[in-house]
Amino acid sequence: MVEAVQGAGVVVTGAGGGIGAAIARRFAAEGARVVVNDLDGARAGAVADEIGGIAVPGDASEIVAEARDALGGTVDVYCANAGVAFDDGAQGLSADEKSWATSWDVNVMAHVRAADLLLPDWLERGSGRFVSTVSAAGLLTMIGAPSYSVTKHGAYAFAEWLSLTYRHRGIKVHAICPQGVRTDMLAATGAAGDLVLKPTAVEPADVADALFKGIDEDRFLILPHPEVAAYYQARAAEPDRWLAGMNHLQQKWEEVR
Repeated sequence: MVEAVQGAGVVVTGAGGGIGAAIARRFAAEGARVVVNDLDGARAGAVADEIGGIAVPGDASEIVAEARDALGGTVDVYCANAGVAFDDGAQGLSADEKSWATSWDVNVMAHVRAADLLLPDWLERGSGRFVSTVSAAGLLTMIGAPSYSVTKHGAYAFAEWLSLTYRHRGIKVHAICPQGVRTDMLAATGAAGDLVLKPTAVEPADVADALFKGIDEDRFLILPHPEVAAYYQARAAEPDRWLAGMNHLQQKWEEVR
């Protein structure tokens, strides 16, 4: 039991399935009051009914006020989990600019908009917790998915900025950066996911477990796949060697694509 979340008002976006649903279930099991958000109202409602939460369907960028009202006026924890990924690496970088615009909007700007609405109240009372579901792609990259890789780097950078700017004022920030997780999004990655992610994929519940361990230990960076730390270090220490290794994966992907 993590005391920091008992009785807390929690919002989880993109919680109709996958990582979001697992996080919502875990918060509810720990005694939190949970708003379940998803674009798909039926899926949000099903998870909310399962955990005794409140369904607030809709665009994750636009539900902060409604979620706050549903929780009685206060959001203690906001989990920016909703995300999108497009297989746009084989189509030419500008083949579908809509995928880039959508990726920026959902993977980055939804976090910015939520934080903008939450921070005034959090700063006034000196507490609040922002959880960003990023991806190992935000620390490293992902072959075949340029818009996903770039915007997940942006999501990680924004979480870092929130933490360094407001931690002395009582704001807690956590960035979750898993590799493969057995969700619909992983299933949609095709050959690239089969090559890079599926061999070490974990369950969504494992990501929720890692988050709660990170909350308990008051850690910013949460790695459900611990080996990502070594990859991140190698990328920083020897970027050319790391890029050569990733290019080798790229060539393998091109062979099997």
